[in-house]
Amino acid sequence: MRFQVAIVSLVLASSGAAQAQQAGPQRDRQSILAMQGEYDVDFAFDETVLLKPGYERAPAMRSGGSEVVVVVEDTPARIVLQHLLVDPRSGHVTKHWRQDWTYEAPRRFEFDAEQTWHVREIPAAQTRGAWTQCVFEVSDAPRYCGTGRWDYAEGHPSWTSDLSWRPLPRREYTRRSDYNALAVINRHTLTPNGWTHEQFNTKVLRKPDGSQESIAREFGFNDYIKTTSVDFEPAYGYWKATAGYWAKVRARWAGYLERPPGVHLKTKLDGMAMIVPLFTQAEEIQSGKPVADTRIDAVFAQWVEPAPPR
Repeated sequence: MRFQVAIVSLVLASSGAAQAQQAGPQRDRQSILAMQGEYDVDFAFDETVLLKPGYERAPAMRSGGSEVVVVVEDTPARIVLQHLLVDPRSGHVTKHWRQDWTYEAPRRFEFDAEQTWHVREIPAAQTRGAWTQCVFEVSDAPRYCGTGRWDYAEGHPSWTSDLSWRPLPRREYTRRSDYNALAVINRHTLTPNGWTHEQFNTKVLRKPDGSQESIAREFGFNDYIKTTSVDFEPAYGYWKATAGYWAKVRARWAGYLERPPGVHLKTKLDGMAMIVPLFTQAEEIQSGKPVADTRIDAVFAQWVEPAPPR
């Protein structure tokens, strides 16, 4: 009898452990999907610790906008979220950044040098039970990836990445030349009013000889606050009309970013050489004009190539 009780207890314990293991990624998925919705967004960046002798703190940066986050893909191990900016006064829509989430991703792309990202394997111990978030430019060009686990301490779902590299953000590369890369830890947290994105950045000058000089640390805080006062119908209309087109664009990027060696962009840092033609083609699609796949291919053939071997 005791033996039977022990066996039953063992089976129940094993079943409970298996259910808990399955509940982990499912709970994480709900946390990621909770970031969809309509928001007023505040962007704030402040340099904190000054690391280079004689360096003077740059002015704080503040901006904001109205943004809707839509679900593009939702499978058990992968979620894709697309951000769309809307001007509340004019209704003008701008396709913004994109975030892809992959459970126990085997590899990810990493920023190496100017306009170059290499694809690398993620160690098994690092990716086990973890989600890798990859972030993309408005043209769906790569920005950065980070890998981390969701934490639910005190009932506040929060995901924190490992340390990874990313290129200069758009707010900086037009006016800064004293550093060329950011070492970043990202944290996403769900809040009662929406969600937040914290960035723990170190501005670094990476030199040709392989040495590095840290310039300053920076704290970035992006606050996504739920809103019902903005008409996001133009954004939904834009995405309904152009989603198929942007899926084709993503597929072409994936050909470079899902396997080694990675990708090198031949554009300037602003990426406008690709942004302008891709956005123009999307506008044509929205207005009902057909865009041949060969036109998308032509943009990639001109500006995109495999990353050089390491």
